[in-house]
Amino acid sequence: MKVLLTGAAGQLGQALRTSVPSTINVIATSRNGGDGLEALDLADAAACQAVVAQHRPDWVLNAGAYTAVDKAESEPELAHAVNAGAPGAFARALADQGGRLLQISTDFVFNGSQGSPYRPNQERDPLGIYGASKAAGEEAIEAVFQGDPRALILRTSWVMGPVGKNFALTMLRLHRERDSLGVVADQVGCPSSTLNLARACWQSIQRGSQGTLPPVMHWCDSGAASWYDVSVAVGELGAELGLLDTPASVQPIQTSDYPTPAARPSYSLLDCNDTRKALELSGEHWRTALKTVLQSTAQASGSAS
Repeated sequence: MKVLLTGAAGQLGQALRTSVPSTINVIATSRNGGDGLEALDLADAAACQAVVAQHRPDWVLNAGAYTAVDKAESEPELAHAVNAGAPGAFARALADQGGRLLQISTDFVFNGSQGSPYRPNQERDPLGIYGASKAAGEEAIEAVFQGDPRALILRTSWVMGPVGKNFALTMLRLHRERDSLGVVADQVGCPSSTLNLARACWQSIQRGSQGTLPPVMHWCDSGAASWYDVSVAVGELGAELGLLDTPASVQPIQTSDYPTPAARPSYSLLDCNDTRKALELSGEHWRTALKTVLQSTAQASGSAS
């Protein structure tokens, strides 16, 4: 099976590349190429269609995205080109030439106001440009495939892995650099380990090739947390694993105490029950998954030194 992977240099892309099933041949792409990767600018819809025509993959796994949530407020055209234009282009090319699509999406397509976990079939209502661009990408796919099971959307949340830029690694650095931290405690969701998310992606492709999966699925680790909870856990686990000497003191603050250009959902927990059943994958608690991520960070640092 041939899979065209976008965003291969990103944190999820790297996890996907290191966990490829033996039955899958991956054509890995990133915006800049290099290091064995083919260059593909997701802002260029024509290039997205051309790469499908060139390689004729069985699947496109679109893990690439514009993910700078705050910066998107000042770059709406670029955010929409990458997050909406590229999925639409892949969908059109695959519908014409054959092939399937797995689109990675986000909890930011919801406004976070309902106070209970979001189910896959709930109405989209994003708060900012980033969420709106990802929602538009989902809509572009649905407009082409009209519920055809060859197109799957997998939403996730609070992605964190041992490489790249993410909240866990930022907090680990700040715990080393500072004595105290103020972290938002009134935004609730759930982290998603890139290691577990990659497993869910490959299972989606393998299962989706053999039968019908729900057209929209949700995947994150189990449990619920605030950003404050995650920061405290990073400090405790970092000290336990010898990644830092003494954790910083973490103080809970309100969203209003830390204003950002983009509004964020106050509650964006995803209901993953149906997805776990469909993929036959059990969920790992977010703190256990976070410990594995931090252990992998330590191993990567050790091998690099």
